[in-house]
Amino acid sequence: MYEPPHFQETRQDVLHGLIRSHPLGLLISNGQDGPVANAIPFLLDAGVGQNGRLRAHLAKANPQWRLLADNPTSPALIVFQGADAYVTPSWYETKRETGKVVPTWNYAIVQVRGMVKVIDDQAWLAQQIADLTRSQEGVRETPWAVTDAPAPFIQSQIKGIIGLEIEITEIHGKWKVSQNRPVADRAGVAEGLESEAPNSPDMARLVRSYGGLDGN
Repeated sequence: MYEPPHFQETRQDVLHGLIRSHPLGLLISNGQDGPVANAIPFLLDAGVGQNGRLRAHLAKANPQWRLLADNPTSPALIVFQGADAYVTPSWYETKRETGKVVPTWNYAIVQVRGMVKVIDDQAWLAQQIADLTRSQEGVRETPWAVTDAPAPFIQSQIKGIIGLEIEITEIHGKWKVSQNRPVADRAGVAEGLESEAPNSPDMARLVRSYGGLDGN
């Protein structure tokens, strides 16, 4: 990943935070005819190893897991996409001063690499789906649990999936949130996102935080 120094984010707690808040990662691995990619939800075990460990599962009908099993020494790449937003030059003070500005796109992203261990174990898979469900249902007033469904039905579903475990060997973060712009431009971007892009509150907050505009 191209990482200009002013966009690099290296704090592990921040990187892990994005993975937890945007757990649907793009799993990319090598196939016989080129790269193969599937979007699947991941769980992060932050305390395992130096950088943490990821857990996930695929449908057994999905051929990617066999490619991973057949290439155990080839690392996979997982991409987690956080907040993003288009940035118009109209929000820049520099536009009014010189006109020498162009559009761009702001985003926060984490890329992870690691070797994949394929797991076909009923107990492991049962724990995996219970943990993944709990991670998403826990915020609901009346959370659904795996045990709410009939046990034979759940067992039949488990037979159709395969587990993945990835100890993270590399983790990189890129927060491109207008840090390279003058302070007045950063302020203009934050204000523009808040007033014209109501679906981008997370990016507006990132621009203010990383741009030194939030008073902290």
